[in-house]
Amino acid sequence: MAAIADRVDPVRGWLTAAVAAVIVVAGSAVAFPRQVYSEFLWQYFWGPIDADAHNAVCSARVDGVVSRFGEADACQAAAAQGAVVAEPGYTIISEIGYALTLLFMLIGVLLLIKRLGVGTDRRLLYALLPFTLFGGALRVVEDANDAVPADATAAIAYPANTLIISPIIYLTVFLVTLVALLAALQLSRREIVEEYYGALAAFGTLALVATLGYLTFLAISTEFVGFYPQMLVLTLGLAALIAGGVYLVIERVEPAINAGTGFVGLAVLWAQAVDGVANVLASDWWDAIGLPFRYTAKHPVNAIIVGFTETVFPASFIDAVGDSWPFLVVKVALAVGILWLFDDQIIEESPRYSLLLLLAVIVVGLGPGTRDMLRATFGI
Repeated sequence: MAAIADRVDPVRGWLTAAVAAVIVVAGSAVAFPRQVYSEFLWQYFWGPIDADAHNAVCSARVDGVVSRFGEADACQAAAAQGAVVAEPGYTIISEIGYALTLLFMLIGVLLLIKRLGVGTDRRLLYALLPFTLFGGALRVVEDANDAVPADATAAIAYPANTLIISPIIYLTVFLVTLVALLAALQLSRREIVEEYYGALAAFGTLALVATLGYLTFLAISTEFVGFYPQMLVLTLGLAALIAGGVYLVIERVEPAINAGTGFVGLAVLWAQAVDGVANVLASDWWDAIGLPFRYTAKHPVNAIIVGFTETVFPASFIDAVGDSWPFLVVKVALAVGILWLFDDQIIEESPRYSLLLLLAVIVVGLGPGTRDMLRATFGI
């Protein structure tokens, strides 16, 4: 077995597994169109994207024909008539599927950065942070697209807008990041820049600034996009205070937790805190900070946590502080647990794999957190 493993190129093995998975899924969908495609692939994966792309309450599929409805009653009627109905957002099934896909893709990315000869220096992770913020901001562009009045034409029409809808947007941002990384490496190898980290960070910053510039332009030139900077300031400020405070407490109480990750751990804490703070402010404190309306998250985990809070705590307490705050506590606690797992030994033995996993943790926090923060900032 070891001899066979030594003869197999890991990259070719990964590509073979990817192609095999596509063939199996596609073949199953063709063989069992109703059970596999309509009631699984479409209902839990493509259907929600379709509904989101059309700003619909749901999409319904009957005999290969897809209809979109803007009212919940119409969705219920379609389901009662036997249609396969999908709503925007995530379900437990889709999140499990996306998690497994992410794990497989992470293996592919690990093989890629090994082939490129990068990924052992923590400066790469810092250089990629602007791309994470860019991904969240780009998703808000689609939210702004959905906010266009019915009598106006959206700037990005279907199906192009599916490229900036979750989860496809993760692939879009990955490809943009990959192109930027290859360009930065080329600049470094030609000695146009001394090191590629700065060029990579600059590319990400330019993408982020351009996206924020577009959203700002919409805020200035249209009525359907507003501007509420207090959300931006409060989210970033409170997240920084929470992350910094937790990091310092760890340094004082149990410094071994921070020993392996160092300041990367601070970035992990900050990313998760941004997601948690944005949720709490937009869900529970929207009126107090002057936002136009309340925002709710689409992830089932948020709903589970909110339901737990409403069950455990009295109504008077919830009325005073809200029901979303445990989400922030869970996010920060999970971040601390992750930092505890990445000790010195793991970092030294597998630096690329460790930094890649830490980057993934940052992405799943800072990506949706940035989106929630900017949606509220621009009143979308």
